[in-house]
Amino acid sequence: MSRLEETFRSSGKKALLMPYTTGGYPDMEGCRRVMEAFVAGGADMIELGVPFSDPVADGPVVQASTQQALDNGVTPDDVLQLAGEFSLRLPVVLMIYYNCVLAGGQERFIKAAADAGVAGLIVPDLPVDEAEEFIDDCVKSGVDPVLLVAPTSPDERIRMIAEKASGFIYCVAVAGVTGARTSLSDELPGFLGRVRAQTDVPLAVGFGVSSPEHAAVVAQYADGVIIGSRLIRMVGEAEDIDTACLNVEKFLKDVNEVLK
Repeated sequence: MSRLEETFRSSGKKALLMPYTTGGYPDMEGCRRVMEAFVAGGADMIELGVPFSDPVADGPVVQASTQQALDNGVTPDDVLQLAGEFSLRLPVVLMIYYNCVLAGGQERFIKAAADAGVAGLIVPDLPVDEAEEFIDDCVKSGVDPVLLVAPTSPDERIRMIAEKASGFIYCVAVAGVTGARTSLSDELPGFLGRVRAQTDVPLAVGFGVSSPEHAAVVAQYADGVIIGSRLIRMVGEAEDIDTACLNVEKFLKDVNEVLK
């Protein structure tokens, strides 16, 4: 059993909390401090984004944070180093676009991720039917290839994803890009039920989850809750990094209360 699956299986919570931030946002030291706030707020895992110039799965909040990180000169290797600073304390999963994986060689990057202690890789622009070599390289290195499934995915495609999934399956709560939303889709329970029928791999829900109330709903049907844009917006709107980290920590503690 992989580290990710073991973390899900050994939890006594309704669902695990996985906050997301963009690596190097608002800068490297600020990002480090935000990740410390994640830990203090009770995160069970951390999802860390690798900045990329064309983040097609991300909404405006994450895109802006990505551009700022790129403007700061943040590289994939910088994000790997940051992941390594936290990976002994709790599992770190990288969200990375496939061009970044390929840039220096797929096998080299996956090995570097494994050496940094990264537990899983999410590649939102790599379809499952084109991912066989990537999945094989991940398995050889002991890194979970975390696959995504969307509400629009037909049952046949869900079955294909379920057969190749490990660690957890990233269930996209809404069709579209990342971003905080005022409400979750009424179709979410049915969608998660279709996925659950195909696998016993843990399910984590992201895209649009932005409040303790949303987390409480997700926890009824899934094993993990992913929150990103809301947290990045809190960092961007705070008057300084100290205030940002206090706000993030308090918010995550409030979310954790409904997940226990």
